[in-house]
Amino acid sequence: MPLVVGLIFLLLFFTLGNVRQAALILLAIPFAMVGGLLALLLGGLYLSVPASVGFIALFGVAVLNGVVKIAYINQLREEGMSLDEAVLTGMVLRLRPVLMTAVVAMMALIPLLLASGPGSEIQRPLGTVVIGGLFSSTALPLVILPVLYRWMERKVLQRREAVTSTLASGAATEATT
Repeated sequence: MPLVVGLIFLLLFFTLGNVRQAALILLAIPFAMVGGLLALLLGGLYLSVPASVGFIALFGVAVLNGVVKIAYINQLREEGMSLDEAVLTGMVLRLRPVLMTAVVAMMALIPLLLASGPGSEIQRPLGTVVIGGLFSSTALPLVILPVLYRWMERKVLQRREAVTSTLASGAATEATT
């Protein structure tokens, strides 16, 4: 699992070109894990190889949802929108695609939950993990992701402004001497 998370981080970094935003998107993974583990617990199932495969699939969907949101917010900011407006607009306009992805994935996996007979011991843990994890990895980041994105980007803007003002005051001091 750590290898999978490391590979996901590298792909996010190469996609976004930003370590902070890649790390922010990776925060969806713990939410996904909590939901998947709770679903296993509530279903009376054990962590098994099929459940682990379900976690890997779940991580992919959780990260994709974060990429959809962050990439769109970045696009809005590049178009000149203010930070607050871009975060709000991006989250509102990307809510439907994120929810549609999660709901379709959950509905597609319902037959795995209801499986009986030969092979159901493999199908049920996989479906349980993905469906449970999608609930938590879709709902919780809807609030946490925009708040953390805004906080991190404000810190970056404040740092840039401090450096710019320091450089400007240093240049003004040198010009007067």
